Amino acid sequence: MDYNDYELISYICEGNEEANNIMLEKYQPLINSISLKMIKYCGNNGIDYNDLKQEGMIGLTHAINTFSDQKNSSFYTYAKTCIERKIISAVISSNRLKHKVLNESISYDSDDNILDKTLKDERNNPEKIVTSIDMENHLIENVKKKLTDFEEQVFELMLSDFTYKEIADILDKETKSIDNAIQRIRNKVKETIKNDK
Repeated sequence: MDYNDYELISYICEGNEEANNIMLEKYQPLINSISLKMIKYCGNNGIDYNDLKQEGMIGLTHAINTFSDQKNSSFYTYAKTCIERKIISAVISSNRLKHKVLNESISYDSDDNILDKTLKDERNNPEKIVTSIDMENHLIENVKKKLTDFEEQVFELMLSDFTYKEIADILDKETKSIDNAIQRIRNKVKETIKNDK
């Protein structure tokens, strides 16, 4: 017997495991499709197709647990958004970790003086680095408070060094739409910096 999404959610809320399995199976093709689209942005950062599918399942579970039919959108639309956001977040996080390792590494194979110079360089002063990171995180959090959901997604992808074209592809938007969002984000960053002084 076929059940619609709303019936399945109702049964899942009652603890029906079979309804939960039916819902997961029903949305598996969507999760696979989004994961397949996003895998090309993962490169060699330690995340694979199965990891993305797992993140998609977590996104679907979140959608099931938080959906309210008063939200003026269908469950499918809400679930798709939750799945996409979870998978995109996984890609962003893995890319940040990849770049962090590369950016913070020091070559020990070269001249011994390089290590000494690096340690004496004020730019590598741990206290200054921590202070700088704290200030950057503070700014990012304050900016995010002013962004729409769409702008926040664009902002996160920008912070992870994705190009305009990649951001447009990931979010299924026109490049012009991304450009407009980035202009709004820049204005909000300037406003936040001005207000923080």
